[in-house]
Amino acid sequence: MSRAVIYETFGGPEVLELREVPEPHAGQGEIRVRVTAAGLNPMDWVLASRPEAAAQFGITLPSGFGYDFAGVVDEVDDAATGFAVGDRVYGGALGRAVADFVVIKTPAEALWHTPDGISDEVAAALPIAGMTAAAALAAIDLRSGDTVLIGGAAGGVGVFAVQLAKLAGATVIGTASEGTFDFLRQFGAQPVTYGPGLADRVRALAPGGVTAATDLFGTETAETALTLGVPPERISTIAAGPNPPGGVRATGGTDAGPDAMARITDAILAEEITVPIAATFPIEKVRDAVTQQAGRHIHGKIVITL
Repeated sequence: MSRAVIYETFGGPEVLELREVPEPHAGQGEIRVRVTAAGLNPMDWVLASRPEAAAQFGITLPSGFGYDFAGVVDEVDDAATGFAVGDRVYGGALGRAVADFVVIKTPAEALWHTPDGISDEVAAALPIAGMTAAAALAAIDLRSGDTVLIGGAAGGVGVFAVQLAKLAGATVIGTASEGTFDFLRQFGAQPVTYGPGLADRVRALAPGGVTAATDLFGTETAETALTLGVPPERISTIAAGPNPPGGVRATGGTDAGPDAMARITDAILAEEITVPIAATFPIEKVRDAVTQQAGRHIHGKIVITL
């Protein structure tokens, strides 16, 4: 037997249960990973609490929990290629990550080798946030000399977006609550309070104008960027649905380029990107971890350890 976090009804953290389940094994074309860390994302608790969101991703009850994971390959089917027993890896497994073992079909599912010098806890924080941030900036063709407005800059995706934008040579203005201003300044962003009057506050910070924007939380930043005269094709959203306001570009992690994760891990190893881990929780404390994640007031990523 092995352990996995399971939920049988939709709801808050209280529906999550750590269960003993039959130990899974690698089948045709599959590999098995012994999970050592699983990173949490807002998407995880949204899918566990909202049936309509779960349905969009094909999740049915009972379901496992989580997407991001890191660990060590411990079974490889003869038909699986690119990985060997003992390889350190990280990747994504929708609704299955917070468990002792994850079985992955290669190359259909997301899996990468973990570079030496990057811990499993950091690797487990990368897939969703890193891929989404990369896609959000690629959609607006961000380049050196841009002044970019990033909505939700202190969140899990935002921390990556801010640092990738700075690496690209852009000036970054990030919306956040005042309590996160010092946190954002560590990454080179100019923080600005979200809410009514945002356009005026951005004008004061960027008298020369804003040339691009990405909204990582709703539509306020996208709408503000349109008000400031940013062309719709240079504004992206990740959480506004398939038809965002004003013809701006909707995107997500699946749109990231094939080299996105390699660029991010290279930058981490070069100490050009920092991955802040706000807290780690053992798998037995998964409800506490999700409660903290869902509060949306964390500075960095929350990781479950196994």
